[in-house]
Amino acid sequence: MQAQVKKMSLTGRVILGMVLGILTGFIIRSLFSEDSFVHEYLVNGLFEVGGAIFIASLKMLVVPLVFVSLVCGTSTLKDISTLGRLGGKTLAFYLTTTAIAITLALLMGNLFQPGAGADLSAATTFAAKEAPSLGQVIIDMFPTNPISSMAQGNTLQIIVFAVLFGVAISMAGAAGERIAGVFADLNEVIMKLVTLLMNIAPFGVFFLMAKLFTGLGLDAIFNLLGYFLVLSGTLLLHGIVVYGSLFKIFTGLSPKMFLKKMEDAIMFAFSTASSNATIPVTMETATKRLGVKNKIASFTVPLGATINMDGTAIMQGVATAFIAQAFNIDLTMGDYMAVIVTATLASVGTAGVPGVGLIMLAMVLNQVGLPVEGIALIMGVDRLLDMIRTAVNITGDSCVTCIVAKTEGEMDIDRFNDPQAGAKEEEVHLNPTRSTPSYD
Repeated sequence: MQAQVKKMSLTGRVILGMVLGILTGFIIRSLFSEDSFVHEYLVNGLFEVGGAIFIASLKMLVVPLVFVSLVCGTSTLKDISTLGRLGGKTLAFYLTTTAIAITLALLMGNLFQPGAGADLSAATTFAAKEAPSLGQVIIDMFPTNPISSMAQGNTLQIIVFAVLFGVAISMAGAAGERIAGVFADLNEVIMKLVTLLMNIAPFGVFFLMAKLFTGLGLDAIFNLLGYFLVLSGTLLLHGIVVYGSLFKIFTGLSPKMFLKKMEDAIMFAFSTASSNATIPVTMETATKRLGVKNKIASFTVPLGATINMDGTAIMQGVATAFIAQAFNIDLTMGDYMAVIVTATLASVGTAGVPGVGLIMLAMVLNQVGLPVEGIALIMGVDRLLDMIRTAVNITGDSCVTCIVAKTEGEMDIDRFNDPQAGAKEEEVHLNPTRSTPSYD
């Protein structure tokens, strides 16, 4: 039995932790809903503390990983024009997939009409926060104090500073080469930290799922079943069909192999509901499993976690159609175009953290004159849907990363085609005399 447990892959262990967590949550909700001891010491004690520590551990690595890996990547670029081409190509793909996502969502929302005949009696006031203008978003990309940006976890500002720092290293001759060597070693150490965290992930996922499903009942899902099914179906359609088609067209590689190798990152994204918290795992998957060179992944993955919000855009499209139908408000073609443009541009300034999609949705609703109070109709199931759309977001990040890497000639095709690629890096040896052989 012990040997079988050891042979179980990381993906298998994470899925097992997720299933056990969901079952545990439902059991507690069904049998111990009135037991104060269970809720105080188990649900709000062990589960909440364990899940919070797991999320905090992932977020702990985001800033050093993004900064160090991006400096490593840009410092190896000998031709600065490559960086401009890389950035333009990445941004174009991200904005295009987001526009496709919101268009698909509006089509599905109007085709299935999940809001027709909705009961508005549950609607309550939703306090919307004012979203920053696009100009302010662009200004805020440039840090006045990079140390403060790192302390606050401002991903866009960290990316800008890391790119400039890496370019300076590449131009600094012998001194730059010495600094680049230090950053290369730091990057290896940080990736090993990622491996350590991935191996405790099944426990963290169990705590998160158990806590969530203790408070999330099936009744909330059944009350909004039409909205839930249309949105989750659209998310899966975009994540599998759209990304799979783009991946095949632009890389010529197997979409099935791509999705298979994304399993771990998808499980992490689903359980954390945060693109930013999943950055370390997405980076590890892109470089160790998919064969993308670090100089590409270090740029595209953190940027994608910040601006590529396809899952959130889909939620906004379906939710806009749902709320318009629920309030019997007809939207014109111009309104729909405004939703597409607003949601696509708004994704640039959206942080990859749980629940931020509702803030973006308030801005989109204001843009087309729909009542912001309608958000209260969908809040009951938003947390679960947030988990699904985060999984779609990071799948899109990795898809675009592979496309850009393949078109730039910076992808190891043999590693991509090897089903076991990255398996060695997932192993943790506590004996320092033992080393894990690298995959060349």
